[in-house]
Amino acid sequence: MDSLPSQTFSVEITDNHIHAGAVAVPGAQTSEWLLNSPDPPTFWEQIVGVINETAIPRSCRKNPNKKVSSSSSEKQSIFKTIITLLQRVFPILKLARNYKASKFKNDLMAGLTLASLCIPQSIGYANLAKLDPQFGLYTSVVPPLIYAFMGSSREIAIGPVAVVSLLLSSMLQEIQDPVADPVAYRRLVFTVTLFAGIFQASFGLLRLGFLVDFLSHAAIVGFMAGAAILIGLQQMKGLLAISNFTTKTDVVSVLKSVVRSVHQTWYPLNIVIGCSFLIFLLVARFIGRRNKKLFWVSAIAPLISVILSTLIVFVSRADKHGVKIVKEVKEGLNPISIHQLQLNSTTVGLAAKSGLIAALIALTEAIAVGRSFASIKGYNIDGNKEMIAIGFMNIIGSLTSCYIATGSFSRTAVNYSAGCESVLSNIVMAITVMVTLQFFTRFLYFTPMAILASIILSALPGLVDINEAVRIWKVDKLDFLACLGAFLGVLFHSVEFGLLVAVGISFAKILLISIRPGTEEVGRLPRSDMFCNRKQFPMATKTQGFSIIRINSALLCFANASFIRDRIMRLVEEDEDGDDIAIKDQPKQLVVDMCNVMSIDTSGIIVLEELHKRLLLHGIQLTIASPKWEVIHKLKKTKFVERIEGRVFLSVGEAVDSCIGNASKFPSP
Repeated sequence: MDSLPSQTFSVEITDNHIHAGAVAVPGAQTSEWLLNSPDPPTFWEQIVGVINETAIPRSCRKNPNKKVSSSSSEKQSIFKTIITLLQRVFPILKLARNYKASKFKNDLMAGLTLASLCIPQSIGYANLAKLDPQFGLYTSVVPPLIYAFMGSSREIAIGPVAVVSLLLSSMLQEIQDPVADPVAYRRLVFTVTLFAGIFQASFGLLRLGFLVDFLSHAAIVGFMAGAAILIGLQQMKGLLAISNFTTKTDVVSVLKSVVRSVHQTWYPLNIVIGCSFLIFLLVARFIGRRNKKLFWVSAIAPLISVILSTLIVFVSRADKHGVKIVKEVKEGLNPISIHQLQLNSTTVGLAAKSGLIAALIALTEAIAVGRSFASIKGYNIDGNKEMIAIGFMNIIGSLTSCYIATGSFSRTAVNYSAGCESVLSNIVMAITVMVTLQFFTRFLYFTPMAILASIILSALPGLVDINEAVRIWKVDKLDFLACLGAFLGVLFHSVEFGLLVAVGISFAKILLISIRPGTEEVGRLPRSDMFCNRKQFPMATKTQGFSIIRINSALLCFANASFIRDRIMRLVEEDEDGDDIAIKDQPKQLVVDMCNVMSIDTSGIIVLEELHKRLLLHGIQLTIASPKWEVIHKLKKTKFVERIEGRVFLSVGEAVDSCIGNASKFPSP
C-alpha cells in the first residue's frame, strides 16, 4: 500500500475556543484509503489471538525483538515466568508483597465475625437442603479454603446459601426421597455438586462466562424474590413444628400443607421461641442497617440466638413439651466422600442436568456479589478466573462431604463491614468452623429447629428488592416481563421452571431486537458535520435529493437482512411521496450509514445487492457510509463495491459532499 501523504495542521485560538484545522482531505482519497485497507485477521488468527490474550499472561508472551544477553538472565526470565503463572493460578501469592500485620488484624476480626454468622446459617441451610446439620458446616470449611487460594475477590464470603439449598432440595427430592433413603439422597447431592463444579470450571477454562449473562439482572431480581418467598414458606415447618409437610416447593402446595396442619396438635412453646427470636433477629438487622458502625450487632445476633435458645431448651427441657430440636450433630472434620459419588447409576443424567442448573445459579450469585464489592473497593475481578476458582472448590468439596457452595451476599456484606483486607478472612472463618466441628458440636444437641427457621427468615428480606423491581418497570418493560416471569414461575410452579421462563423471555428479547432492528432517517445538525436521528433531533435538516438511513444493528445477517431491506425501501418510498416536484428533478441518492454494523454474512450481502437493483428501478443510487473493517472486506470480496461503482465513504458527511460534488458536474435536465 502506498505511503500516506503528509498533512499540515494549524491551531487557531479565538474567543477562548481552540480550532484545530487540517488541510482538507478529499473524500475520494479517504474512500481510497478505506477500499485499500489491509485484510482483517482471519477466523483462525482471531482464535489464536483470543487464546494468547486470555490464557497466557502478557509478561509470559515471547517478544521476538527482545534479546537475551546471557544464560543467567534467561534463567531469571524463566523464573519470573513461573512466578507469574503461579500468581495467576493462586492470586493469594500476591499478598506476600505488601501484606502487613495491621491487615491481618482486620482479617482476623472479620473472619471471627463472619464465623459467628456462618455457623448458625450453615446449619439452617443444610436443613433447607434436606441434609444433616454437619454438612452445612462441612461446606463452610473446604470451599472457603480452596477459594482463598484461587479466588480473586477480597471481600466475598464463601459457603452454603439459601437459594442454592432450596434449588437442590426442590430438584433432587423428585429423584430421591431424602426421608425414605437419606444416604442415597446424600450421595446424589455429592454427585450433583461434582457436576456443578465441573461445569463451572469448564465455563472458566473455555472462556464461556457469557453464558452466565443469559440470566439477566431483571431475571435474577425476580428469581431471588420468588425464591425468598418460597424459602420463607418452607420455614413454616420448623417455626410451627408441622409434622406432615409437603415435599413440593410451589406456593399453592405449601399453603395447602400449612392449612391442613391446623387440625394437628400444636406446640405453643415452639412458636413462642421461634417468633421471639425472629423479632430479635429482625431488630438486630434493622440496627445494623441503620448504623454502619453497629454492623456487628446483626452479625453476632444469630449466634447469640442459637446459644440462648439452646440454653432455654436445655434448662427447661422444652424438648419434652413438643419443641423440636436438632439432636446429634456429628463431630469431626470433613470425611472423604469420593466413594459416595454415583457416576454409574441410572440417575447420572438427571444429576448432570441438576448440576448445570445449580452451577449457573451459583456462578451468577457469586460473580454478582464479587463484582459489586470489588467496584466499591475500586478493583476488577476476572469472571472467568472466578468461575475456575468456584468450580475447583466445588469439585474438591464434593470429594469432602460438601454440597454446592457459592458467595453469600449477606455474609459478604458483614465481611466488608467488618473491615476485611483480603481472602484471609475466609481462612479464619474456615478454621473457626473446623474448631467448632471438632470440639463444640455436642452443645448443639438441644438447639431448637424453630431458631434455625428464624435465622433463615431473618436473612430473606435482603433477597426481595422491591425498589429495583419498580426501577426495572420504569426503565424497560421487557426486562420487567422477564423479572415477573421468573418470579411467578418460581412461586407457582418450581425453581427450575422459573429459571426456564426467565431465560426464555431474555432470549425472546434478544431475538426480537436481532430480527427486527431499528432503522432511522438521519439529518445534518445545523452548523456541524454530524448526522443524527431526525426524530430525536428535530432541528436536524434533510439534504435535498438524499435519503440517509442508519442501520441500528450490530449484525446484518440472514435473520434480519430482509426486514432491514423492506424498512429501507419503505422509508425511501415515503420520501418520494413527500418530495415536491422541484426536488424530484434532482439526482436521488440513498446513503446507508453502516457505522453500527460490526459484521455481515452472505445473506446480508445478497440483500444489499437486491436493494441496489430495486433502487436503480426508482432511479436512485446506493452509497455506503462508515463500513467497519470486516464489512468492507466482505463487500470487496464479493465485488459489491464494484457494482455500486466504488461509492463507499468513511463518513456520511463525506458521502453527501462527494455525491453533491459529482452531481454538480452534470447539467440539470
